Amino acid sequence: MILNAVVFGFGSHEAAWRQPGLSATAPLELSHWLACGREAEAAGFDGLFLGDIMCLQDRPADHPSEALDPFMVLAAIAGATERLRLIGTASTSFNHPYHLARRVLSLHHLTGGRAGWNVVTSSYPQEARMFGLDEMPPTSERYAMAEEVVEAVKALWEGWDGATRVADKTSGRWLTRAPRETQARGRFGAMDGALNLSPEPYAWPLFAQAGSSPTGLAFAARHAGQVFTVQSGIAEARAFRDEVHRLAGEAGRAPEEIAVLPGLVPVVAETRDAAEAQLLEMTGHMNLEHVRTKLARFIGLPLDGYDLDAPFPHAPDDVGENTFSNSRARLLVRTAVEEGHTLRQSLARFAAGHGHLLVVGTGDDVARVMREWISAGAADGFNVMAPVLPAGIAAFGAHVMPALDRGGPIGAMP
Repeated sequence: MILNAVVFGFGSHEAAWRQPGLSATAPLELSHWLACGREAEAAGFDGLFLGDIMCLQDRPADHPSEALDPFMVLAAIAGATERLRLIGTASTSFNHPYHLARRVLSLHHLTGGRAGWNVVTSSYPQEARMFGLDEMPPTSERYAMAEEVVEAVKALWEGWDGATRVADKTSGRWLTRAPRETQARGRFGAMDGALNLSPEPYAWPLFAQAGSSPTGLAFAARHAGQVFTVQSGIAEARAFRDEVHRLAGEAGRAPEEIAVLPGLVPVVAETRDAAEAQLLEMTGHMNLEHVRTKLARFIGLPLDGYDLDAPFPHAPDDVGENTFSNSRARLLVRTAVEEGHTLRQSLARFAAGHGHLLVVGTGDDVARVMREWISAGAADGFNVMAPVLPAGIAAFGAHVMPALDRGGPIGAMP
């Protein structure tokens, strides 16, 4: 069971930043990130995953959306950890392949071979405008760009094949030969030359990917070692994993080369009542209008003007093509309708985990759900999204890890 600690911002809950005892500017402070890394390593996680959004989000005056560069943060965490794989997010839509190839390899060297790259195509319209586009290109076009960029990154790394670093001070020889120059041209522009950094002495960094559309899944099947996904039911999650494995076979890869990791939001405490009280307290701090705006953008449907305590106002068939994840949008709406949630309840659930699997209870409760998913073939592990950081990582280590250990070994680095 592969376990990554997700450490974006203050935590997975939209109101995490307003929790008592947490610095209101924590994600801008080095101590916050070092604490997250140390807690994750001490708890026994395999990896630490840091997302990124390259713009201010909706209602920035009412909610924090400032964000540091993920790879700079992970480089700092590298010095405070020894074992964790550190996976950073970088967009193929707005980064040149040369910069990506060098940045990811730089982290790989600084961590002793522990780096990973979460490949994203970006989705916010604010990001498009920041880089001179009137609107975000459609999914198919963004993934075509991603394909060209990733292949160019790989070509830059492959250029060092056979160019061994000898670093011989006596002879004055640095390499056995010069690396091959890479010529590539695509939507990103053009390249002609060699990367000034070799992957040696490590294997290539891990590729991770989180697309769930047919185009995104095919891309992941070709390139990813870990696939992150939003799932809330075992049957759907198993079907998703089966499809990833089928596509991997079509791409000439063995299914075991790809680990499918659904997101898991654990609200965990000594007792179920205490866990429910934690969630209720967090929900009480959320800004309803901020969450309403954010959910509306995610699903591509209006939510203003609807009664908060009436049934959710849309059906799954209402969801059309949007620049975010269409599959996640339909999942959020379908869950709201099938479980009979009011708009207020849907906003509360979205604030807690954005549609990911939410488990509220004791360590044994959370561990039981995790083992059920693994046994059913629905997951190879989980991206654990603590509601509040770093306290949620410590709570997972204190309550869930011992319960998992009672069932046998869990750690596995892919």
